[in-house]
Amino acid sequence: MAELRFNPLTKDWVMIASHRQNRPQMPKDWCPFCPGSGKVPEHYTVHKYDNDFPALSQTPPVPDDVATDLYKTKEAYGKCEVVLYSPDHTATLSDLNVPHIREIVDLWTERFAEIRKDENIKYILIFENRGEVVGVTMPHPHGQIYGYSYIPKKLELELASAKEHYEEKGRCLFCDILKEEQDFAKRIIIENDDFVTYLPFWSEYPYGVHIISKRHLGTLEDMTDSEKNNLATILKQTVGTLDNLFGYTFPYMMTLHQNPVNSEDTTDIFHFHIEFFPPMRAADKVKYNASSETGAWAHCNPTAPEEKAEELRVAFKKFMSKEQ
Repeated sequence: MAELRFNPLTKDWVMIASHRQNRPQMPKDWCPFCPGSGKVPEHYTVHKYDNDFPALSQTPPVPDDVATDLYKTKEAYGKCEVVLYSPDHTATLSDLNVPHIREIVDLWTERFAEIRKDENIKYILIFENRGEVVGVTMPHPHGQIYGYSYIPKKLELELASAKEHYEEKGRCLFCDILKEEQDFAKRIIIENDDFVTYLPFWSEYPYGVHIISKRHLGTLEDMTDSEKNNLATILKQTVGTLDNLFGYTFPYMMTLHQNPVNSEDTTDIFHFHIEFFPPMRAADKVKYNASSETGAWAHCNPTAPEEKAEELRVAFKKFMSKEQ
């Protein structure tokens, strides 16, 4: 079964993908993403790989006959791709050099441009899950790209807030957020000519950093060559900072937020940024999303962002000293 089902309470679509339960358990001594597996090229730096068990497909099956006037279904139309970061099975983003990460950025950009050609796709989310604590079963360094036939609820809310702010103030909400953080300065972790990594004023996770472009731009396609290089640099430094917090490869979920595609023009109101969701609240403690967070979307951060930002700045200095 693979279909979309509409939740009338939240007005959001849920992907039903029971066929993914049939994914085989990978042998411990074999990885499909490693050269020699027969599944990927013998030689590559970065590589696009079509997901073997996609939740969304450009040739989706007909939904089950369970819809009613209240309960709506539609085809699970979309695209699911994997982006392999490196042929090295144990590498992480912080291990790779900047030119290598730039190749990842270029591949992200190429795939974004290609996927958006499908007019049925309305939103493209580039993301990475890293670490067993967030459910990763394939340790080989990789991210994913989902092309949705609708705009997911969180992105819909961000867009609505951005539109409201623009209509009230005549300015981009994200540009104003960036100015607030730069003026206050204490939550900024890393900064280069084109990007800033900061721990938001409202951070839901103790170490939930964001990366934002200094220039108002909507997608990877809008970036100059220099901006792509500086994005690669700050990605390496941000992940390296997280890895140096407690001296181990830090688990996280990372999502790139860009303009929707084949939808309303949001050029003036939306702004490229990356959000991290690291689940650790201490070296040996996980911040679980319990009843309040899950059932009411009422998040509770047990730490002060200003204090955690200082920890992150110390970890950044530690990472940079290792790089020299």
